[in-house]
Formats: sequence, structure tokens, C-alpha cells
Amino acid sequence: MAAPRGAARGPGGDAAGARAAESLAGCCVLVTRAAHQAAALVEPLEALGAEVIAAPVIDIVEPEDWTPADEAISRLGTYDWVVFTSANAVEAFIGRIRDRGVGPELMGSARIAAVGPATAERLEEHGLRADTAPDDRRAEGLAAEFRAIGVGPGTSVLIPRAAVARDLLPDDLRRAGADVDVVAVYRTVPAVPDPSIVRRLVAGDIDAITFTSPSTVRHFTAWAEAAGVDVPALKQRTLAASIGPVTTDALVRHGYLRRAQADDSTSAGLVRAIDAACRRDC
Repeated sequence: MAAPRGAARGPGGDAAGARAAESLAGCCVLVTRAAHQAAALVEPLEALGAEVIAAPVIDIVEPEDWTPADEAISRLGTYDWVVFTSANAVEAFIGRIRDRGVGPELMGSARIAAVGPATAERLEEHGLRADTAPDDRRAEGLAAEFRAIGVGPGTSVLIPRAAVARDLLPDDLRRAGADVDVVAVYRTVPAVPDPSIVRRLVAGDIDAITFTSPSTVRHFTAWAEAAGVDVPALKQRTLAASIGPVTTDALVRHGYLRRAQADDSTSAGLVRAIDAACRRDC
């Protein structure tokens, strides 16, 4: 990372204050999040002085077939639990309900579970509150919570989610005897690389890259390889910043060597992780 801008501002304490306020000055961060979600990372990173390049490597699109989700919506009031594992799942599922001319109240007496604070916050934006959102912000945490409260035989669970996702939670619930329906409400597909961003990656101008899900790791890696980036070199020199342990596991599997992980699986936590790593290494 280049030497921080602003270090020569003002006398003594003013210069120190400028450095603290722009701790990421001279650092270029590539934000790979989908365009409509990028602001929560772009704005605070820029406030710390970073140059931020928004380069979504995935697009969120409709599932290939809405039929299973529509059938689940038609009997939504019969489920004991509706489980949301991402903010994207909330947005897609509630959007589909509204497309059918009804509101989220269609869920009736079903209880709602959320994985992660961003998912719970998105539910609240739609007037819904999660009945449970475990401290462990992974599917593992929710699986343990369901075991603790005795979800099992006689319990019906709906999980609207991405077309490709981990099966840990539905598999765990089925082993406990619950009746589980998993329906796709969105897909992640690769975005088209911007040539100007590819040139920055090839030149080694990017100091850090954000990753907010295993799919962003997978799609970014394929995106960079297809664009002719020296990916092995990038994995050695560039900070890969992860929003949580599941995403970090994906980074490890894909061979990213310089890693930082958010302390609380939020955009703010991811910004803190980048800030701390760049302060330490630069």
C-alpha cells in the first residue's frame, strides 16, 4: 500500500488526526459485492481514505423455475418455520410474495429464523422480525439452535434460498425428523469483467479484495482466470478480506494466502478487518 496521504497536514496532532481519519489512504480496495449491496462497503472504506473500485463478480437473477417456490408460497401458512439464510433470500422471497399480490403477512403464524444480522435487518425492512437469530452467524449456529429448542418430528420448515447453497442446515433438520422444503428463489451467475478493472488487477494495483460469500470467492476466481489475471500471484500478494468463517473456508480452499476476517460478519466488521490488516501490513 502506498504511503498515506495527509500525513503532512497541519502541525503535530492535526497530522496524527488526519492519518487516523484516513487510515486507508493510498490503499485500493476491490469490492466484489453485487451492485445493489456495495454501498455498505464502498462508503465507509472511502471515508477511511481508500480508493474503492466496485466490481461485482456476481449478478443475482431469478431461479430457472419458480414453480417449487410458488407452490410453497401457496401453502405458506402451513409451515411452522420459515428460514432465511441470506439477505438476498429475504429480498427475492418477499418480492415473489408481493408479485403475487399479497404481503409478508401471508406467513401467518409461521416463526421466522435468520442467519446473520444483515438477514435479520432485511427482514425488519419488510416489517418482519426474526424469532431466532443465533450468535453463531452460520448455518451451524441455526442448526444448533433448532436442536436446542427441539425442532424435530412434526415440525415443517421452509428454506427459501439460492439455487446453489450448503445443505448443512436442511440435512441436519431432516436427520432430526423435521419435514423440510428447500426452494430456490434466486441464482448467482458470473458478471462480465470490466476491462479497466482487469488492467488494474494485472498491474498489481489492488491491495485488498472483499468477499462476502463462498460464491463470490468462486466467481471472482473464475472471473479473474478467464480475464487473464495471474491468479496465483494475486493470491499471494493481495489481501482477501472475508465477511465470516464460511467465506474464509472458501478462501482457504481456493488458495488465498493473505486473509483477514470480519469480527462480526457484517459490512462494518469487514471494513474494520481491512483497516486493521492494512495498518498492520503497510
